[in-house]
Amino acid sequence: MTVVVTVLLAVLFFALIMVSIALHEVGHLVPGKLFGIKVTQYFVGFGKTLWSTTKRGTEYGVKAFPLGGYVRLVGMYPPVKPGRKDTRLNRMADQARAFEWEDITPADDGHLFYQKKTWQKIVVMLGGPTMNLLLAFLIFLGINLFHGTYQSTLIVAGVSECVVRADREDLTCTDADPLTPAGEAGVEVGDRLVSFNGVALTDWVQMGDLIRANRDGAATIVVERDGQELTLPTVNTALNFVPDRLDPSRYVEAGFLGVSPTTELVRGGVGATVDQMWTMTQQSAVALASFPVRVWNVAADLVTGQPRDINSPLSIVGASRVAGEIGASDDIPAGDKVATWLSLLGSVNLFVGLLNLVPLLPLDGGHIAGALFEWLRRQVARLRGRADPGPVDTARGLPLTYLVGGFLLIGGVVLILADIISPIQLL
Repeated sequence: MTVVVTVLLAVLFFALIMVSIALHEVGHLVPGKLFGIKVTQYFVGFGKTLWSTTKRGTEYGVKAFPLGGYVRLVGMYPPVKPGRKDTRLNRMADQARAFEWEDITPADDGHLFYQKKTWQKIVVMLGGPTMNLLLAFLIFLGINLFHGTYQSTLIVAGVSECVVRADREDLTCTDADPLTPAGEAGVEVGDRLVSFNGVALTDWVQMGDLIRANRDGAATIVVERDGQELTLPTVNTALNFVPDRLDPSRYVEAGFLGVSPTTELVRGGVGATVDQMWTMTQQSAVALASFPVRVWNVAADLVTGQPRDINSPLSIVGASRVAGEIGASDDIPAGDKVATWLSLLGSVNLFVGLLNLVPLLPLDGGHIAGALFEWLRRQVARLRGRADPGPVDTARGLPLTYLVGGFLLIGGVVLILADIISPIQLL
């Protein structure tokens, strides 16, 4: 029965991701239609068409491989400028241009993407990522309003016995491992941490930052115990390697105290959700910057048979599998399961939205960058009293499109294989 529930919830999660992708494309479709751009196709999936219908000049449908979607905005590539040199790059651009212009007629004049104003192009291309970010915000806001998120408090839940390198496989204390600064100072379970080196503590993250920045310096800790504040003996925090705040797969040398917090379920509203998403956005930005390296590491571990890093990226298949396991687990309370399941869906939407904002073709951010460059070039020409240089020929960016698109395709296949052969074990 557990296997059946896991599969059903995994399939449901996958279906909701497809809904998110469909809504991403709606984010392009609606402003495109509003601005009078000719839109010939709106499809979820790729490959063979399973179903379609045509309304008001746009074919809507579903294709065989539900691993994405697209909206065909006609006129992405402007016509060839007279007097242009005959180069290999230009010939490549012209081949793509010729394919697109097969569907363009004189009646389409004024309804082509390249003819629209800069701000309209940006709105159309920004619509997709914005839809994903909005979905992520609504999901996390719903979790915060109706369930809450677990947050670390300043009440001590545990005191480590010894200082062990965080990247050491065996975390068992040995005679060679020194006592933790918290143990030396006399911190006890149930203490509420009040101040660190004279700085009043407001939350666990602030305290962690103070400890990290203190490195191996002197530390005076004030705790509240049995209703009274106690100043504990001054000790030195220890240098240790701890996970980086924004990249948990990377360890940094920082101060270490040796206490763990209790957690409590805290509900929040818009402000708490914005703060939460800002932190996640920073973490996602770091993950995106190192995404090629992470994919390479996953491929290398898959080939060599090394255990999968729990912080490695997931494919849609892997995320669906994890969602299924979470939903079917008997070790997680029902409310927590729903919140965790939805949180994973929100995280996928956040990542997809941010990925599409990367300023590289063929991603939405690449087209936004092209529109901004076009506007800037026109402004410079106007200030210099020169003629309008016209639209930017994004067809000349095809080599970059092929490079980025090829990497995303290969990376996606690698992650799917890894999620099937060597899945991440969270539970």
